[in-house]
Amino acid sequence: MTFARILSVAAVAVFASVGVQAGDLYGAGFDTQAPSTLSRAEVHAQAVQAVAQFKNYEAVDADMATPSTLVRSEVRSQAVAANRAGAIATGDRS
Repeated sequence: MTFARILSVAAVAVFASVGVQAGDLYGAGFDTQAPSTLSRAEVHAQAVQAVAQFKNYEAVDADMATPSTLVRSEVRSQAVAANRAGAIATGDRS
């Protein structure tokens, strides 16, 4: 009984130490270890430019949108045909 208890404590200690070192063993911190070549001001300028481009969109007014001329059954048949032809991306291809 004592041997089993010592063995279980040793196993828990081994698993805990491997878990603590797993970040270094498997390269979990690879992105934080790379030195940056840009200055703080350059990174800030790039972020401001990206946000400005992200917010540059045009909202479509629902009242001004053109109504669809297709019937539900036509849309459904087109979707079935596209799916059979492999034209609709699914999973990792989307």
